[in-house]
Amino acid sequence: MRLLLCLLLALWLGGCADSRYYWQSVTGHLQLMQAARPIEDWLADGTTPATVQQRLILAQGMRRFAVTELHLPDNASYHRYADLQRRHAVWNVVAAPELSLTLKTWCFPVTGCVGYRGYFAESEAQAEAQALQAQGLEASVYGVPAYSTLGWMNWFGGDPLLNTFIHYPEGEVVRLLFHELSHQVLYVPDDTVFNESFATAVERLGGTLWLAQQASPQAQQAYAAFDARRQQFRTLTRSTRDRLQQIYTSIGPLAAAHPTQAAMKNAAMQDFKAAYAELKIRWGGYSGYDAWVAQANNAAFGAQAAYDELVPGFEALFAREGRHWPAFYDAVKQLAKRSKDERANQLKQWASEHHG
Repeated sequence: MRLLLCLLLALWLGGCADSRYYWQSVTGHLQLMQAARPIEDWLADGTTPATVQQRLILAQGMRRFAVTELHLPDNASYHRYADLQRRHAVWNVVAAPELSLTLKTWCFPVTGCVGYRGYFAESEAQAEAQALQAQGLEASVYGVPAYSTLGWMNWFGGDPLLNTFIHYPEGEVVRLLFHELSHQVLYVPDDTVFNESFATAVERLGGTLWLAQQASPQAQQAYAAFDARRQQFRTLTRSTRDRLQQIYTSIGPLAAAHPTQAAMKNAAMQDFKAAYAELKIRWGGYSGYDAWVAQANNAAFGAQAAYDELVPGFEALFAREGRHWPAFYDAVKQLAKRSKDERANQLKQWASEHHG
């Protein structure tokens, strides 16, 4: 997530239309930055739990690997750590119509328009979701373990490591770091799907490389089991998303007034939950996705699409560039100069050719 820290921007632009929202963004981030201390300080502090020290040392190795092997930015980000004393860094709100997967967008200076709105307090995120529901939209709130300031705050210490993700499985921590750092390589305003799919491709490719070269056999096995469940869940959500998309586009502009379409949607949702229940049995009762399934709606499915829709195309481009990271980044930057539709179509074509 890219929360814009726009107190100064608001002044430059003559004030923000939604000053309260911008104020919580600024104050929330400043509190996060004030809680951050250099990793060396945490390691030298005798009160720092051993488990945290071990994870911080591991994260230092990941940060070096990001620079030397993936050619990601070598800057101030992720050289400090903060314990926020909460489960998530921020909470995102997403919304979509009753019979559509198209997300409502919010527009900000610099970052452009995005399909989510972030809050540092869960209560404020829930209040925003309720307001959107009162407008007839389906809304969803989900916690976010980390977000990128796109390199804008490196002069102020950079994005820190956080307690909200430092204890994730090793493969998840490294993927998250690579994902957020990739946003500092390239960020295209007004194209969430392109940005998030690019970052997801980098995290997957880079994470696989880290696990193969740096992780212990135990860590590799544990992550393989974790990732297998995730891929099965994503396959299920992707197929449900495709089914919903077919339902919503089957009648065109008259869809909102067609009662059978709502019935088809309900059937698709019921089938999704039944299939998930079967997955849980195969997983031995693993319940890591229960919260997501409980509030699954058009907004939740639409938000998930942003993170994986164009990933196969980026992976194909990486292969086309000889799996050479600088050449891959250069190719992505050239692709970013084209129109939004041209970018998406080209990536889909490369994906089709690569997997065809």
